[in-house]
Amino acid sequence: MFMFDRRSIGRLLVGAGAFAVGTAQAEAIGCGGTVFTADEDGRSISAVDLATGRVTSTTIPIAPHNVDAAPGRSLLLAVGAAEEVHGGRHDGRPASPAGRVVLLQHVPGAGPRVLAEIPAGTHPAHVVPDPTGQWVFVSDSGTDTVLAIDLDAARTTGSIPVGKGPHGMRLSPDGKELWIANTTAGSVSVVDLSRMRETARIPVGPAPVQVGFLPDSSRLYVTLGGANQVAEIDRATRKVTRRIPVGPGPAQLFAAPDGRHVLVANQGTRATPGTTVSLIDVARGAVARTLATGRGAHGVSICADGSRAFVTNMFEDSLTEIDVERLVVLRRFSVGRSPNGVAWLPG
Repeated sequence: MFMFDRRSIGRLLVGAGAFAVGTAQAEAIGCGGTVFTADEDGRSISAVDLATGRVTSTTIPIAPHNVDAAPGRSLLLAVGAAEEVHGGRHDGRPASPAGRVVLLQHVPGAGPRVLAEIPAGTHPAHVVPDPTGQWVFVSDSGTDTVLAIDLDAARTTGSIPVGKGPHGMRLSPDGKELWIANTTAGSVSVVDLSRMRETARIPVGPAPVQVGFLPDSSRLYVTLGGANQVAEIDRATRKVTRRIPVGPGPAQLFAAPDGRHVLVANQGTRATPGTTVSLIDVARGAVARTLATGRGAHGVSICADGSRAFVTNMFEDSLTEIDVERLVVLRRFSVGRSPNGVAWLPG
């Protein structure tokens, strides 16, 4: 197990360097770089080099459900459960899951390298870094809270109660609020980061999975896995304004950088997998086109210039690269087992 004290974490973070770039630089980079998938059943992170098509997998000490990146630091953040045994290895008691955030260094052209792991609740789902890269937030459905973790201190420093079954979450583009989909409660929680507390809880519909903002922060979208819909929320009024039918069992979604479209992965179930992504036309509030990607389409990410999207396919262990403008599949990559979350990094 990789565990470090505060000073060790600080040295690792300083030594890791920086990969974050400004918006103009990222747009100039376009869609080069690396895509990372959280391979839950494979207990690994796969790195797909977009220039060469090479895939490298790194085994990590958790079953990762989600992966993201800390801005300003050469860090990936993976979150999931690790198995621990109560009372020692030989007492005969069953293992129980313990949540962890695993920190990995992004090494261009190679697989990521494990740096450390930090305890993170009992049943974590998603991890989101704040704009400074010092703090990360983890949704923990085991305690119905969002955990605030200080990376420099390598520990949880706060716990924010939210709705039942918190899962997918995203920061508002202005960095002021964290919005969380509460899967069991059928609601979305709004957390004010300046006060570190929930300020609103919005009913949205059955089994919300993930949220995604338009770049101008005016609206956000929530996948409703229990209704085969996406709910549109007006951020100012905190009200659902439209419900948009999509494919079966929608999971993650991601708004294009120009704000014109939202891409939704339709996962379905293992017994009856969804195999498509839906492209929502924001102005019309309706699906404009649908594209087949693979069985169990789950995670979605779009690169900085908006030209390409990346979708994990859980039930066929693959990643699909999509031309967003033409809505066609460009490439498919074999990755680790049961890829869930996905993150794109330039460079």
